[in-house]
Amino acid sequence: MSFADEVYKFLKSVPKGEVTTYKALGEKLGTKAYRAVGQALKHNPYAPDVPCHRVVRSDGTIGGFMGKTDGEEIQKKIRLLRSEGIVVEHGKIVGFPNKLCLFVE
Repeated sequence: MSFADEVYKFLKSVPKGEVTTYKALGEKLGTKAYRAVGQALKHNPYAPDVPCHRVVRSDGTIGGFMGKTDGEEIQKKIRLLRSEGIVVEHGKIVGFPNKLCLFVE
């Protein structure tokens, strides 16, 4: 299984109403290549079944979406998160620690 496929597999387990981080996905895969996680998500051919919009930065800010860090793509990411009950204000997840999925077993 490729690195990207591993990313997609774990991301599918993040439920609606929660988010995870590039770092958490990387750690679950045993790597510190967090940017590689972002690159895999940028090329996600399985969206929305693999919900890359649920991945944010470790500080709770929105991060990128569809290879972009601003503009309509980010607005779409915010709309998708809000449709799942995530509150976003000023580009940041409100109550971030309580919405965070860390893949704890």
